[in-house]
Amino acid sequence: MSIPLAPSRIRPAVAVGGVAVLAGALLAGVLVGPAGLPAASALSALFQWVPGVDAPAISDAHQSILFSWRLPRVVLGALVGGCLAMSGAAYQGVFRNPLADPFLLGAAAGAGLGATLAITTGARAIIGLAAFLGAIVAVGIAYVLGRAAGGRTGAAIILAGVAVAAFFTAMQTYLQQRSTDTLREVYVWILGRLSTNGWGDVTALAPYAVVSGVVIFAFRRHLDVLALGEDEAATLGVPVARIRLLLVAAATLATSAAVSVSGLIGFVGIIVPHLVRLVTGSSYRVVVPLSMIFGAAFMVITDLGARTVMSPAELPIGVVTAFVGAPFFLLVLRRSRRTAL
Repeated sequence: MSIPLAPSRIRPAVAVGGVAVLAGALLAGVLVGPAGLPAASALSALFQWVPGVDAPAISDAHQSILFSWRLPRVVLGALVGGCLAMSGAAYQGVFRNPLADPFLLGAAAGAGLGATLAITTGARAIIGLAAFLGAIVAVGIAYVLGRAAGGRTGAAIILAGVAVAAFFTAMQTYLQQRSTDTLREVYVWILGRLSTNGWGDVTALAPYAVVSGVVIFAFRRHLDVLALGEDEAATLGVPVARIRLLLVAAATLATSAAVSVSGLIGFVGIIVPHLVRLVTGSSYRVVVPLSMIFGAAFMVITDLGARTVMSPAELPIGVVTAFVGAPFFLLVLRRSRRTAL
């Protein structure tokens, strides 16, 4: 199907800059940390894997810190950040709402309820799975209710998401009050954290990130058409309901998978797409891929701050993103209001 839109491509300087920012963030995340690994030792260990480079050997303890703790955490942070920022861009395009984020349709509430159920019932081994399923179920219910209520537009689905989120949050609060001995554990999960238990979470998240990323990337041009309005998009031959369902499903899958390994980390899906738009414009053919890149970099840097600012203690990463994101959200809200006026 041909979509009559003017071509929009990523400017080479912006693409190079994005890759450089991500590379710098990854390198900083690997080299800096409170675990007692000198930067020189980390560099030596990394260069040992480069063919033809004779790097000094490092101790087994330092290799274990790097390859079993620090590097997996950095890669996991990049995947989580990329998923959340990409999903935020997709939601904002689908619902034509600059304040939309990956938790718009109740994914956060569903994940929180699922994790709370696992913790309060003693099934801690499946916290990630419970959070994943909870997010999927919540968004699925919101979408079905929105459509069943005669919601031809995205607004009805959003309102259904608000109702579902309120209901799931009430159930979560009830469970927490029934099991006060697990309150601290529940709140630690809700505030967000990145696992340091090797590569398990990375391998669990990666397939969902790849599948969701491929779908959203492939249909990002349709987001530009939806920005014209649903009636206009339908006139151009775009199956609006089908495309919306596909993109919402892909964004929800990425969000649910990210939440299952990191807890609830807010504002990433709002901050990053808006910063990308300020630099590149509003075409989703550019916003989506750059949101993946800058979202990954943002999460790695944020996690670096969370584990070093109060070293040896560690701040919940959700607290750090809230410090950055809450003022930014207010600025976006103010800007959106001025635009509307």
